[in-house]
Amino acid sequence: MSALFSPLALGPVPLPNRIVVAPMCQYSADDGSATDWHIQHWMTLAMSGAALVVVEATGVERRGRITHGCLGLYSDANERSIARALAAARAVALPGTRFGIQLAHAGRKASTQRPWEGGRPLGPDQDPWPTVGPSALPFDSGWHTPEALDEAGIERVKAAFVAAAQRAARLGFDAIELHMAHGYLLHSFLSPLSNRRDDRWGGDAERRRAFPLAVARAVRDAVPEGVALGVRVSASEWVEGGFGVEEAAVLATELKALGFDFICASSGGNAAHARIPTGPGYQVPLAREIRQKSGLTTRAVGLIVDPHQAEGIVARGDADQVALARAVLDDPRWGWHAADALGAELTLPPQYARAGVKTWPGRKLLEAAE
Repeated sequence: MSALFSPLALGPVPLPNRIVVAPMCQYSADDGSATDWHIQHWMTLAMSGAALVVVEATGVERRGRITHGCLGLYSDANERSIARALAAARAVALPGTRFGIQLAHAGRKASTQRPWEGGRPLGPDQDPWPTVGPSALPFDSGWHTPEALDEAGIERVKAAFVAAAQRAARLGFDAIELHMAHGYLLHSFLSPLSNRRDDRWGGDAERRRAFPLAVARAVRDAVPEGVALGVRVSASEWVEGGFGVEEAAVLATELKALGFDFICASSGGNAAHARIPTGPGYQVPLAREIRQKSGLTTRAVGLIVDPHQAEGIVARGDADQVALARAVLDDPRWGWHAADALGAELTLPPQYARAGVKTWPGRKLLEAAE
């Protein structure tokens, strides 16, 4: 039996396999509200064969968005738009497919252009907004200098995460993932590179974890037990003296004690000039160490492309799940082809069943030609 296609309980949520679609920003929202683009995108992902589809980074407040086009869950209009897109995705999803949402605050990396517009900080004529962080340190030269959050700001952001989580639970998301990676606000509190505070929210590693854990605790208290809760973390910043995998494992252990159900081990994003050693599965060792030290259900992500590669990660116990992003954009039926390659079974939509490898020999001819 394929390890990749074996079932898994993600806390209270049963999943039919170990494949996850990682959250991918689409930069196509209207003041945080989902558009027709999201409907077609989520419907496509719902048929990918993944057991869990995680919606893109979703701002918990308007100033927490990365760009003007980022999804949000800070208003009734946002909630209505997501309900519409989620209903469409559920209507076409393969049996057993569940949906999660990643809640985020961009912190000092907010107020930027969409990637295809340059990805730089918004200029004065581009409707920028004030950014915030643990300390008044810009992400890089030429970036906005963030306002160091005071106690009132910290309480406001924590309340925004809680309110967005409550909206997500009301919408019926099966899982909520808190974004503590890639240099965004919660990650920037974890890191000594960006957190230079000397109060209860900064200093040693325990105090740098204090605000992210306070957010996690407040969300856990506000969300029904039937919703799986997790975190994405940058388990290495690829910079000497930065936040690393040992601290990430401690964070995972503390999250588990709070009642969290999973952690996704990503890396990077908080140091503009970090040298990241990318390659197939380059972040898998981070997931393996976190899983071994914390015992928390762990997800590996990053240049996982081939079904046999994904199978090996799960079969060896390097991670409990694998998350794919660009591989699924490139091949929206990745899960179907992985099942064929690994001898597993998926129930396909009847409208598309004749495209399966067992019923359409032309698929094998195409693969042979490649």
